[in-house]
Amino acid sequence: MTPSPDSFNDIARAIQLALAPAFLLTGIAGMLNGMATRLARIVDRGRALAEGRVPSARDALVLEIEILDRRRHLTSLAITATTIAALLVCVVIAALFVEVMLAAHLKWLIGALFTGAMVALVVGLTFFLREVHLAMKTSRIRIPDVK
Repeated sequence: MTPSPDSFNDIARAIQLALAPAFLLTGIAGMLNGMATRLARIVDRGRALAEGRVPSARDALVLEIEILDRRRHLTSLAITATTIAALLVCVVIAALFVEVMLAAHLKWLIGALFTGAMVALVVGLTFFLREVHLAMKTSRIRIPDVK
């Protein structure tokens, strides 16, 4: 049995509908990469402080470790929310194909999933922005004493 031209048109339509969310996934992946890199640097700095590789006064050390822990937590929440957004976008793409292939009426579901993805992305970016502000507020670049 040869597929009809209409079925090819349906497949082409499904692919066209899925392209925009697929590009969105690429952007989200880039953001997740940046967030994961930032988290790795926070963890590395915390380990260096905890192992005593960075000379510092006890009070300053405790304060910096507490700040790093807060930053680590915020970055972790940002990664979690952004990953949820990516997963919801994947479900949107799958739902678009199901809608076209099965001629199902999933517009409300697709709209709700996409809205959920955008809300999760906004939440993730908000946590990330909070972490960046905390880093900028607590990090100081010190000029070394020159003799």
